[in-house]
Amino acid sequence: MSEARILDGKAFAARLCARIARQVGALQQSRGLKPGLAAVRVGDNPASEIYVRNKTKQACEAGMNSWQHRLPAEASQDQLLDLIRRLNEDRQVHGILVQLPLPGGIDAGAAIDAVDPAKDVDGFHVINAGRLVTRGPGGPSGVMVPGTPLGCLMLIKDHLDKLEGLEALVLGRSNIVGKPMAHLLLAEHCTVTIAHSRTRDLAAMCRRADILVAAVGRAELVRGDWIKPGATVIDVGINRIEGADGKTRLVGDVAFAEAVEVAGAITPVPGGVGPMTIACLLQNTVTACCRQAGIPVPEA
Repeated sequence: MSEARILDGKAFAARLCARIARQVGALQQSRGLKPGLAAVRVGDNPASEIYVRNKTKQACEAGMNSWQHRLPAEASQDQLLDLIRRLNEDRQVHGILVQLPLPGGIDAGAAIDAVDPAKDVDGFHVINAGRLVTRGPGGPSGVMVPGTPLGCLMLIKDHLDKLEGLEALVLGRSNIVGKPMAHLLLAEHCTVTIAHSRTRDLAAMCRRADILVAAVGRAELVRGDWIKPGATVIDVGINRIEGADGKTRLVGDVAFAEAVEVAGAITPVPGGVGPMTIACLLQNTVTACCRQAGIPVPEA
């Protein structure tokens, strides 16, 4: 069997961002409307700082308004909730993201629940989560789907012509990736199983899957002989490990060098799912802007 097709999330995200920029331009030209994204960060977490900076940078490159709001690590929960309230009321702000993790002493759930569901471009609000479960991602329900599982689905559908009837295994049960990913695949008429760290005989379960989404956060957990020949493998994991030379490198939840010999298609780490997350966040911001204005998203 030949090596798997590499699903290049970086290239796909670049094409998606170019389309988003055209949509933003069309909104400005035809409606005088400019989508706006506000990012809220509390404290000095270095990874969060880089991630928020990348989000706001790409939003600006797409022609959107973009704002960063940083509160000090010692900020109270009331201060954070007051900021979110003001952003909810700001008509120039169409999307709000609260960067996680938050410092100890702040209830992340309360912060997420404080965001107007119509502006919840991360798709974490309980109303958006409930709508995804009960109504699916499409239609007039106004569902905001979290960017990472949405990006995963885009990569899967770009490779596979038809998902109906395929067996899909989602390895991981988080509210951010695992659970919404399972519901997105159900909406595509897959037969979906969710597995996790306590699943018995995980290897055997993986070997049945036509589509395997690994999002458990354990470096190279999924070995090559766990993969069904020809399966589509989406690796969401980002883990830093130390090599024999003492240098660190990023790896996913799948042992890539082994899996690439067996799978039909696979995402690399880095350069696979990661770039799709921000691109889908920007797409959600455009969608939120249009829904708030009561207009369709422009064709581009």
